[in-house]
Amino acid sequence: MGIEMNVERFAGIRTPFYYYDTNILRQTLDAIKEETKKHDNYFVHYAVKANANLKVLQVINEAGLGIDCVSGGEIEQVLKAGFPANKIVFAGVGKSDWEIELGLDKEIFCFNVESIPELEVINEIAARKGKVATICFRINPNVGAHTHAHITTGLAENKFGIAMEDMEKVIRLAQGMKNVQFKGLHFHIGSQILEMDDFIALAHRINELQDRLEAQDIHMDIINVGGGLGVDYNNPQSNPIPNFKDYFAVYEQHLKVRPGQTVHFELGRAVVAQCGALITKVNYVKQGSVKQFAIVDAGFTDLIRPALYDAHHRIINLSSNEKEETYDVVGPICESSDTFDKGIQLPKTHRGDLLALLSAGAYGEIMASGYNCRRLPEGYTDKEL
Repeated sequence: MGIEMNVERFAGIRTPFYYYDTNILRQTLDAIKEETKKHDNYFVHYAVKANANLKVLQVINEAGLGIDCVSGGEIEQVLKAGFPANKIVFAGVGKSDWEIELGLDKEIFCFNVESIPELEVINEIAARKGKVATICFRINPNVGAHTHAHITTGLAENKFGIAMEDMEKVIRLAQGMKNVQFKGLHFHIGSQILEMDDFIALAHRINELQDRLEAQDIHMDIINVGGGLGVDYNNPQSNPIPNFKDYFAVYEQHLKVRPGQTVHFELGRAVVAQCGALITKVNYVKQGSVKQFAIVDAGFTDLIRPALYDAHHRIINLSSNEKEETYDVVGPICESSDTFDKGIQLPKTHRGDLLALLSAGAYGEIMASGYNCRRLPEGYTDKEL
């Protein structure tokens, strides 16, 4: 099982472009629903920052997931895709006034608040509009995650969340405000996490914090554990579905959920990464003094993860089945970091061959830029081609 691609399907389409296999996406969504149906108090919100392609969002909406947004633009996009506003959670460390106003006007489910100044602004804007904003506080649990430093978010040194020592103070402050309603706590420790021990540590920390608050007669309706579950970038075709079974089992076994509480998850990468691939054409094969380069028409403007995070994407040649040779696969951008992989084995590659960079459904198309005045890549589903 894996993403289905063939050269004939892509004939006549300008490269580079993103290709989304909706069969893989639906299998992934089915796997999520299979695990969460065991718990009527578990709710999954798709983290739209991973991929906001409208056609991908519509498939996710059909599956009944909620949504996690980090900008007003994301709220507008998911509403366009058909998501109901009462399933939207609005997170983010730097919400602008117009974004808060949009959330209030649309009557979204919840704001995840990350600071006292943000709390005060939400209360002020809600008062001006005659509304009451439902809020959770994002608490920084100081739990490390075994992942890249740039996508670790739960340490005391990170910009996200409210320090644990300030937790009671901000809750009491909110309880004294007329235009916000405190409902619970929100956490997120990072992304591309494959070690379940990291999630176990988070569950234990949440238990400690709940015990601490209940000792002061503070009770919560919502516990939002964030997301962070990683995917297999090395063997995506043989392992396209993330380990949802163990992920949700962590919280079933280790999180002490109080009666009446709902548990919310914010999965992004795990939902969409494996359904997407970046398709690029080989412009030139260049023999250097010590290396052979496959120079493609995609660059880090189309997929920035390798340049930004040293991320690995498996690359396959869709056009050749000849004997393998060694290549550095590089793009056309005028930066040395515009390299997708080095020293990899590919079937003998020629000008005009199509290469696919797999596991590119998350943080691929959505992070594309116009640097070097390049056109943004288009995104297509298998149903369109």
